[in-house]
Amino acid sequence: MISGQSARATRLAAALLGLPLALWSLPSQALEFNFTFVDGTPDAAKTAFINAGQIWSDRLFDRVTVKLQVGTAALGGNILGQSSSFDVWDSYASFRPQLTADRLGANDQKAVATLASGLSFPMLINRTLDSDKGTGSATPYLDNDGGFNNSVVSMTAANAKALGYDLSILPSYSGLDGSITFSNSYSWDYDRSDGIGTGLYDFTGMAAHEMGHALGFISGVDILDWYSQPIQGGPYTENNLSYVYSLDLFRYSLSSYEARAIDWTADTRDKYFSIDGGTTSLGLFSTGSIYGDLQQASHWKDSRYLGIMDPTAASGEMLSISTLDLTAFDVIGWDLAPRPVPAPLPILGALSALAWSRKLRQRIRQASTWQATTPG
Repeated sequence: MISGQSARATRLAAALLGLPLALWSLPSQALEFNFTFVDGTPDAAKTAFINAGQIWSDRLFDRVTVKLQVGTAALGGNILGQSSSFDVWDSYASFRPQLTADRLGANDQKAVATLASGLSFPMLINRTLDSDKGTGSATPYLDNDGGFNNSVVSMTAANAKALGYDLSILPSYSGLDGSITFSNSYSWDYDRSDGIGTGLYDFTGMAAHEMGHALGFISGVDILDWYSQPIQGGPYTENNLSYVYSLDLFRYSLSSYEARAIDWTADTRDKYFSIDGGTTSLGLFSTGSIYGDLQQASHWKDSRYLGIMDPTAASGEMLSISTLDLTAFDVIGWDLAPRPVPAPLPILGALSALAWSRKLRQRIRQASTWQATTPG
């Protein structure tokens, strides 16, 4: 859920920074997690967080370390857990070559091959101040003008690390990639070895779910959905809605497929995950907690049992990572199999160094959380 406490949907990022291509100066292990536990976190919860991290480490082999602050607290409503992350963004013109260089398997090859070429990507959008369908209209329209909102790509810090970005040059980056908080008002099962007990919730599975958001399972449609509300100052112009995340580049609808564009709208029409330009649907996404299907767009469609990134969890249910989950992480830059570390690139002179530069900006997503909730 996107909290209404943050500033308007304007760019929160700081100044433009030059970012050299990272030369794989990364930890010697595969994906690792560095947890900072909030005071008062039960020992059983600490163990479960570590076990959840191992679930991802067993499946993702990028040589990066993701630092998360984790703990328990009182949360409102039916909220089981929530997460937030430090986010960055890069120009699409720089992001696409970075994703191209990260290709490893067949899905990577297919996904990158169908991305828009050039400096920007076409998108269906709605609910904007400058919609040609009328101010704030829910009717989708094609935005392919090369403006700011369709020429930059957002990433979580962890996702950016998987793609080889060096975040240490960002002044406000403390090294903390995100935070996860679980409700202390629910009864949790911390040990999955004998299944999940009746009336208990799978703490390890929920922890893995929230880690999935930190790793990059994010849709900026949640920003559009929330801030389109008049009570939040909406609607906003297209270029104030520059929150297309890496996963959104594979978000389609039948309408956007016909328009040869991604679908970045908040409404109830089906949106699906596709890695071949929208030709094939691999699974449905949720469409928005306000104007969509009442579930945050940063999840799979509810009640389809598509994977660990479903938006809800029931008591007694053991959550597990699916092939569909892994495909999504694969195409946004995570590696599903080990590969050797490339040798450092030779310095080819100022012209070559300039050609490999990256323009990375920082974005702090304030009071913006993705939550997993109980059904109902």
